[in-house]
Amino acid sequence: MEYRGFRDLKVYQLAYKLAMEIFEETKNFPKEEKYSLTDQLRRSSRSIVANIAEAWKKRMYVKSFVSKLIDSYGEEGETEVWLDMAFDSGYLTEEKHRYFRQGYDEVSKMLHSMISHPEKFCT
Repeated sequence: MEYRGFRDLKVYQLAYKLAMEIFEETKNFPKEEKYSLTDQLRRSSRSIVANIAEAWKKRMYVKSFVSKLIDSYGEEGETEVWLDMAFDSGYLTEEKHRYFRQGYDEVSKMLHSMISHPEKFCT
């Protein structure tokens, strides 16, 4: 498959969609969480997407590409922790928590595949 840009990547599309859904969902979090859990969850979910875009722009250098994908992979893990905390704090329903976990499991698998096979993406 030929990619014209990072927006063509399925992992980018899914991670972006999830980050936007997290943004909407966190609007319902308590005000006292605004500068803690809400901000952390929004920041880490958005960072996944930003690091994918940055990796794409650095794909002429395999090590730089992989490094940024590893950063994205780390942010994905952090996002899962914040989702668990939001669920355990009663801010997410079991259904929403499961939905986000399944989505990020898929993002994680795609990132791992890209990290393991950068030659499919690097120029």
